[in-house]
Amino acid sequence: MKPFLLLSIVLLTISGCKKDDPKSPDTPSDSMYFPPNSGTAWEAQTVASLGWNLTAIQPLKDFLVAKNSKSFMILVNGRIVLEEYFNGHSSATDWEWNSAGKTLVATTTGITQQAGLLNINNRVSDYIGTGWTSMLLEKENLIKVRNLLTMTSGIDDTKQLVIKSNLSYVADAGTRWAYGNVFQKLTDVVAAASGQNFESYFNTKLKNKIGMDGFWNFGTIFTIYHSTTRSMARFGLLALNKGKWKEEQVVPEAYFTESTSSSQSINPSYGYLWWLNGKTTYMLPSDQTVYTGTLVPNAPADMYAAMGAKDQRIYVIPGKKMVVIRMGEASDAANPDFAVSGFDNALWEKINAVIN
Repeated sequence: MKPFLLLSIVLLTISGCKKDDPKSPDTPSDSMYFPPNSGTAWEAQTVASLGWNLTAIQPLKDFLVAKNSKSFMILVNGRIVLEEYFNGHSSATDWEWNSAGKTLVATTTGITQQAGLLNINNRVSDYIGTGWTSMLLEKENLIKVRNLLTMTSGIDDTKQLVIKSNLSYVADAGTRWAYGNVFQKLTDVVAAASGQNFESYFNTKLKNKIGMDGFWNFGTIFTIYHSTTRSMARFGLLALNKGKWKEEQVVPEAYFTESTSSSQSINPSYGYLWWLNGKTTYMLPSDQTVYTGTLVPNAPADMYAAMGAKDQRIYVIPGKKMVVIRMGEASDAANPDFAVSGFDNALWEKINAVIN
């Protein structure tokens, strides 16, 4: 073979390897990436490699700062495309998930069911005993584990402190959707079914499996998870992959698909403690009004999201292989507790300017 021809083949081979190398930050890759379960290594991908609009990034950052954000991340195929920290926050700082952490409880419930320790179609009282509400027994016995996952327990949602005297009857289970804190009883169900306290079971079956950090704060009113932004992103990546982490199906795929599908017809924009975009109607916390339209019009229709007070967010967009994380103080100090707010639509206007 002639020397110049051999050299050309070698150069082409090297060039081809570099182009397909998923570790190259300037080269897009369609392969799914999972970060190591320990350490800080995490592959990145540049905005330029995706063909996104570079000039729209600064307006997005300015918006995030103006809206009291502490951190923001975008992953595509598991790789970090944007990672920003504001107002003294850092990659090592814990922050509250608020109601976005409900999805961790729902996921742990599915893991427990897969282990054969519970069935979400069974009564709550099958696991934690009767008399856990102040209802008549015949009404309490209508409440299944599934009703806690779907916010259809029929329990009074105006009293958020989860104590027996507050768990009073409003409607038969399954006939009314109302957003409330009674979902916290799922942690008791999992604990009773597994024979372990909830946090220990969660740590073993979910947190450690995907390399998360963080801890639970079991308060008298709220049960809240705290972690770094990257740990929130790890859970978002698990959700993007329908419960699979690397080669392990941590959460049953069928259960995860159920979790991110309409769980009932009253509020089709709600799954198993996940919010769902792209449906024809939706309801909001502390409101029995049924609104026409999609939850977040500016966001992709296939998006599902973990949403918590003060605008803690995990947005998962399967069609774009994308996860978006936002942590921080409330974007609107006058409306800090609303799990779904106008902030979402405004943020997605800024994100769209970058990615489209």
